[in-house]
Amino acid sequence: MSTDREKIARVVALIEPADALEAEHQTAVLDWISSGAGLHRLVPPDQPAMHLVSYFVPFDDATGSLLLTEHRKSGLILPPGGHCEVGELPWQTVQRECVEELGVSAIALPWLGAEPLFVTVTETQGTVVRQHTDVSLWHVIEVSSNDHRLRPDPGEFDGARWWSFDELLSEPVDRFDPHTHRFARKLRSRRSSSLRC
Repeated sequence: MSTDREKIARVVALIEPADALEAEHQTAVLDWISSGAGLHRLVPPDQPAMHLVSYFVPFDDATGSLLLTEHRKSGLILPPGGHCEVGELPWQTVQRECVEELGVSAIALPWLGAEPLFVTVTETQGTVVRQHTDVSLWHVIEVSSNDHRLRPDPGEFDGARWWSFDELLSEPVDRFDPHTHRFARKLRSRRSSSLRC
């Protein structure tokens, strides 16, 4: 029977990197997982100093728009998400955090599935007192932009906004997670491929 560590490694290994930086991050993450280091945050905000996060980006396929939130602690515009807990696989984190942070159930996009689209290794920014490194797996979930059940948690976020790809990519990336533009380009490309099929 596979361990959670082995399952997480398989999830990361299945990601098809969009560029050289993502390939570099994927290799670094697989090396980190195989090293036996702790994968989960045990004491907030930085113990251990490198730990696993599941982002989930709500995407409205009908309008081609995605939802990002104004994250209180970091002061940045980020996808919703959270730290993977011990005994929890990345998609299970998405399922738990989606209900907690947005008030809706996580539904995988039919043409992407529940596996992450993107992987990044990022030192935290913004107003976090003690910096640490997030290993982030970026999932995409299916949400309609006019879903009245959508309730971003005011304890976590100062607001939320739907963005078109063009709107998002025209903004300075320093307002966002530093890999947001690369993620958006990868998602747009993958969506274009799915529409051609």
